This record gives sequence, C-alpha cells and structure tokens, in this order.
Amino acid sequence: MADIVSTDNEPDVYLGTTMELDRRRMMRRAGLGIGAAALAATGLLSSTTSAQAANQGAGPPDADIFNFALNLEYLEAEFYLYAATGKGLPANMRTGTGYQGGVNPGIAVPFKSDAIQQYAQRIAVDEMSHIGFIRTVLGANTVAEPTIDVGVGPNNAFSVLAVAAGLIQKGQTFNPYADDVSFLLGASIFEDVGVTAYAGAARYIGNPDFLEAAAGILAVEAYHSGAIRTLLGDLGAGKAFGLISALRGTLSSAGGLGAAEQPILIPGNDYNFVANDSNGLAFRRSTRQVLNIVYGAANASSGLFFPTGLSGNIKA
Repeated sequence: MADIVSTDNEPDVYLGTTMELDRRRMMRRAGLGIGAAALAATGLLSSTTSAQAANQGAGPPDADIFNFALNLEYLEAEFYLYAATGKGLPANMRTGTGYQGGVNPGIAVPFKSDAIQQYAQRIAVDEMSHIGFIRTVLGANTVAEPTIDVGVGPNNAFSVLAVAAGLIQKGQTFNPYADDVSFLLGASIFEDVGVTAYAGAARYIGNPDFLEAAAGILAVEAYHSGAIRTLLGDLGAGKAFGLISALRGTLSSAGGLGAAEQPILIPGNDYNFVANDSNGLAFRRSTRQVLNIVYGAANASSGLFFPTGLSGNIKA
C-alpha cells in the first residue's frame, strides 16, 4: 500500500520576517486581548479553591482547567508554527511550573496553494495568541510545555495514529508537512478535539470572566475546524479525514464514554463543516475522552503526541 502523502523536490518555505512580525503583534495582543490584563488584576486563577470547584459541579479548579487547555494549545501551536515557519514556539512561551520537556520538531510545508499557506500562518498566530493569553491569566500557576511529538518518522505520533486509523500500513510514514492536503489532514486531528474539549469544560468553569474567555477561544477553534473541514471536502480528502474521525470516535468512546464525533462525509454532502449533534450543538468531550485521543489509547497516562504525559493536575 502506497503512502497517502506525496513528496516533491520543492524547497521548504520559510516565512521569516513576515511571520516574525506576526509574532511581535501576537505578543502585544496576548497582554491586551479579550481582557487578559483585567483578569490578571483579579488575582489570576490562584484564588480558585477546591470549595469553588465543588460548587461548579464537582469539577476541577479553574486553574487546572486552563492548564489542561494550555497543554492542547502548546501542541497546536508547535504543529502550526513548524508547518508555517519551520520554527517552534519561542523559549519564553514554553516555561512554567513543573518539568519542561523538549519538542520532536516538524518542518516547514512546501505549500503550493497561497490560500492554504495563509490559513497556516493565520492559525499559527491564533494559537500563539491563545498561549499568550492563557499564560497571562494563569500567571505563576502556568505549567511548562511538556514533551511534545510533532515530528516525522514511522514511529512518531502522526504515523502511529495514521496506522491505527488505516491510512497507512505499519512501518510507513505519514508526513503532515509533505504537501497541502497532508497538512490539512494533520491539522484536522487537533481542531475538532480543541472545540469539543472547551465545550466539555464549560460546565466546570466557576468564574464567569474565565468562562467568557474560554468561550472566545472555543469560537476561534471552531472557525479553524470549519475552515479545515471545508478545505478537505473541496480537495476530495473527505474519506481520508473520515478514517481519522472514526479513530477519534473509537478512542473517545472507550470505556463506555460517548463517541462525540462526526465525519465530514454525510449522504450527498461533502461539506459537513460543523461537527455538531442532533440539536445543532457542538459535541462535548470530558478530559478523559480528550486524553484518550491525544495519548492514542484508553486510560493511558501518556503517549502519542505527549510521550511523557501532559503538564499540570489533569493528565491521567
């Protein structure tokens, strides 16, 4: 069976000055956007207690929820930044409490479509903005970036997932940086997970300001997800995405949990750009369901994209 990704001899694309300008703009936005400074002035999330958590439905404290989200944002940002620029997160956005891991890096995508390249640039800046914002809100409670695998190779996370989904055979390599479609398939792995994770966490966030902030991030992740699903449908990659979607559903539902998944392809329509339930609401995933997906196995404490596990209190 041939690899589903193609390769060519075109040089990697490095955005250099343009992307660095976006990074600087992002850093300014991270301190000022959607009320981060105001939230910081309230004492950050350190004031959230276990008693408050009990009052918000026996869920974890707000700080733990935002640190859980931060782990996912670290993963997304590393992938998109390497795809768009050939470089990962700057060092000052990776620090925090606990163990700081390394990154198995990706490479810049040799984009053929200017539009898809611009999607990658835009999403990379958004994910950096999310990290900057969450780190500002968390302050001293911010966890460090854990070990992350967004690399390329037969034993790396993308390939292991692609084998499990039935996209490639064991020993082959899925390279999400090889071309435009491969990049979009790689991106599709993360975006729907982010949307469902924020939706699932909403009921446990006790501070309405933090809930509003989480809703704002969820909305942006949903825009990303819808755009990627639409592009994959337009490029005829709906069936490949369907295999990824089916695997996510299997992992998400392990142990009797709900699947919370919807593929692109529906009868007579390749443009199912919204992953929603029968009520038109975004699917919601618990932290355990999310961990099953990013670890690649039910009830695992590490694996796949997070080889040593997530940072923070919600990790297993």
